[in-house]
Amino acid sequence: MKIVVTGGCGFIGSNFVHYLLKNTKHEIINLDTLTYAGNPDNLKDIEKNDRYRFVHGRIEDKKLVSDQFKDVDYLVNFAAESHVDRSILDPMPFITTNIEGTATLLEACRNSSIKKIVHISTDEVYGELGESGKFVESLPLLPNSPYSASKASADLIIRAYHETYGLPVTTARPSNNYGYYQYPEKFIPLSITNLLEDKQIPVYGEGKNVRDWIFVGDCCEGIATILDRGKAGEVYNLGGESEKRNIDIVRIILKLLGKDESYIKFVKDRPGHDYRYALDNTKIRDGLGWAPKVNLEAGLAKTVDWYKNNHSWWRPLKERLARENKGFWS
Repeated sequence: MKIVVTGGCGFIGSNFVHYLLKNTKHEIINLDTLTYAGNPDNLKDIEKNDRYRFVHGRIEDKKLVSDQFKDVDYLVNFAAESHVDRSILDPMPFITTNIEGTATLLEACRNSSIKKIVHISTDEVYGELGESGKFVESLPLLPNSPYSASKASADLIIRAYHETYGLPVTTARPSNNYGYYQYPEKFIPLSITNLLEDKQIPVYGEGKNVRDWIFVGDCCEGIATILDRGKAGEVYNLGGESEKRNIDIVRIILKLLGKDESYIKFVKDRPGHDYRYALDNTKIRDGLGWAPKVNLEAGLAKTVDWYKNNHSWWRPLKERLARENKGFWS
């Protein structure tokens, strides 16, 4: 089978490419435009694999995209602008890539013989939760940031293409991923790398915002499960079943690296900061037999060890952020 993975040099995408090469016999075409978060070094170890081919380009490029779907069986779409803080400063790249780019991919698929499409969305399309309850797939979409609004728009376009044209599209909505190869502007890798540089960790507000965390390896296995057995037209939540306040995540990382709470720096909260996310996994657990395997403490320990052992991967990225003066803390 031949599969196109868009955004395969990004965080989750590169982990998924590694997963496919290890666990399947698929031929993989990786289409990535290599924005700041698309890092070829994520896949340096598989560049010469005869089942892997890299194509440099944007998903809004109609001709380039169309050319990739000749004799392709599957598409998994990770390509997206994905950082909330950047979307607040400049929403337009998010609208271009996440909405127009998704529509371009769907048009190319509509004119091909593709068998299945899995689109990677986010739990943020649901909005926010109060103190209790979890998001289920049937809830209305109530996004609160330009980023989540662009992803919700893509989800609705995908639904329309399935209903109107019968495209075999399935949507995955993961909770917050963490793990190897995550760009160091994000909350967990920023916290780890700052401590490794003996710097403080910036924490929004009082650190009381709650997220449901999923180890990236579990997420990749869930996406592969949806690709293999998910039903066209359906949406599947991929929750990590690991809810924690941001401040509690920081405390776990501090303990893992032998640091005290003087390394915590509370900063002004960002606009429209959703209080809590949590996903209900009942649909995929009962219907497809998937559930997360890595608990949060074990996953964070693995992640801390990876960043400790891969200074040469993340240091240049931190230096670039410093040069750009980007103060982003997801």
